Amino acid sequence: MPHATVVLATLAALAACVLIQYEALVLTWKWVSRHRGHRRAKVIYAIASVIAMHVAEIWVFGVTIWLLLLWPQTGSLYGPQSAELLECVYLSAVTFSTVGFGDIAPVGPIRFLSATEALSGFVLITWSASFTYLEMERFWRADEMDSRRPE
Repeated sequence: MPHATVVLATLAALAACVLIQYEALVLTWKWVSRHRGHRRAKVIYAIASVIAMHVAEIWVFGVTIWLLLLWPQTGSLYGPQSAELLECVYLSAVTFSTVGFGDIAPVGPIRFLSATEALSGFVLITWSASFTYLEMERFWRADEMDSRRPE
């Protein structure tokens, strides 16, 4: 039963993160496309949006870890003296970003969540990088077109 609980919680967190990612990128794209301001402001907005989106996703996984740890059969954390919320968010951040310092490690069935988070973090960060690159390419093309216009 603990394994099934971890798998279901992992799938719920993953679905929430994909939904956050999709909706945040759509909103960011709409704002950047409609905004008539300076291109640099658009870039700052886009990058800030992507970072905020990933922080929200890290919190989704961190809260999920913290909630699972309330039921000892799902596992524990090796390293910290207690599994406080911010310790779980920290574990989530180093896992999501695939940094993995190793000072905190999941033990037991909850390892499935951490392994899945590392994979999904890599995919979601790559998705954001692709979005950012495509938007920057659009800005660069617009700059090139502006520089070719006769004055």
